[in-house]
Amino acid sequence: MFSSVNNKISGVHLTSNAKQTVVAVLSVTFGISMYVFMNSFMSGVNDAQTKLAFTALAHVRVYNDGPADNTNLLKRVLPYGKLINLRNAKVIQYTKGIKNSTQIVSLLQHQPEATGVTSQVNINVSYHNGAIKINGQLSGVDVENENRLFGISNYMLQGQWQELKSRSDGVIIGSGLAKNMSLKINDNLNLLTDDGVAKNYKVIGIFETTIANTDKSKAYINIGAARQLLSKNADYVTDIQLNVKDYSKARQTAGKVAPVIPYKVEAWQVANGQLEAGSDLRDIIAKAVSLTILLVAGFGIYNIMNMTVNQKIREVAILKAMGFSGGDITTIFLTEALIIGIVGGIVGMLFGYVVALAVNHIPFAIGGLTTLPMTYKPSDYLLAFVFGLLTTFVAGYLPARHASKIDPVTIIRG
Repeated sequence: MFSSVNNKISGVHLTSNAKQTVVAVLSVTFGISMYVFMNSFMSGVNDAQTKLAFTALAHVRVYNDGPADNTNLLKRVLPYGKLINLRNAKVIQYTKGIKNSTQIVSLLQHQPEATGVTSQVNINVSYHNGAIKINGQLSGVDVENENRLFGISNYMLQGQWQELKSRSDGVIIGSGLAKNMSLKINDNLNLLTDDGVAKNYKVIGIFETTIANTDKSKAYINIGAARQLLSKNADYVTDIQLNVKDYSKARQTAGKVAPVIPYKVEAWQVANGQLEAGSDLRDIIAKAVSLTILLVAGFGIYNIMNMTVNQKIREVAILKAMGFSGGDITTIFLTEALIIGIVGGIVGMLFGYVVALAVNHIPFAIGGLTTLPMTYKPSDYLLAFVFGLLTTFVAGYLPARHASKIDPVTIIRG
């Protein structure tokens, strides 16, 4: 019956001491804005690092993992306990690379979560230019699909990526490799494979991915030219790379297709556990810092609400003497806390967005970035508002509960 009166009293309390109310709102505003900013920044850093990592790393890789240990096949056929003395065991020859790759590529392309599939012929080579010799990896690639997965054309310093499609004698090399071997556009590059096959290629492009090891050792040629270099048929590849819509779910995709593919199917998390661990650790740190800020803001609100209760202790006693119940008193002060939380939450989300937007425009030309990275996720804003509201609710409930138990007779007598 006192519900409308309770709300009016809460409004009077908030407006009668506006300075105190503003301080409480600012506490919530600061906590929520810092929560939004920190999560936006750490998510941006994670996304930027992931983007850089996936310039040369696919979400799922299919490759020939090599032979099983068949150096002592006698153990499989002789009874247990028989003495076997095998000297100078030889590894049985096995088939290198992937055969019938067209069928596997088709299977992967038809996965609903797939965003792109490309085939590669990767060859360990040594690059020669006069007296200079550098070991590295030569990748024969499907030009269009390779660019669709890794966006190599965006990292070209000189030359055009698409030119590789029509140039069987052309090679595109990393900037570090070009520098170390003193190579420029239209220079000749001689390479030697592990099998002793040597061939000259003309440098038609130079790329830079900001990954030093890749830029110093990697080169690309047309996949047809790579097969020709190895004397392989038109269906031969060494690797099949797959990208999916959500890179964090690469394990599930790999697990789904692995039983029907007779080769090794490996998600990026398996071969790059440190990348996943680093991302998870940064998320934990960001959330821990953000929650700490909200808790500090909550303690500030608790102190303000506690002071409000103490200042209005005689008013509380009079209200109870007039017939207001303990629940009414709790409702009055809890309503004040929730109003502070809602107003502070809305302002905090807006201020956090403005701060993140301003920081996102700060120049930061490192590692392929032009500005400090930020990611704007609606879930971060929603969580910030919910956590802020929950914090103010708890901070307001404790003093309100104390006020509801006050004995009016004791207070009025002094």
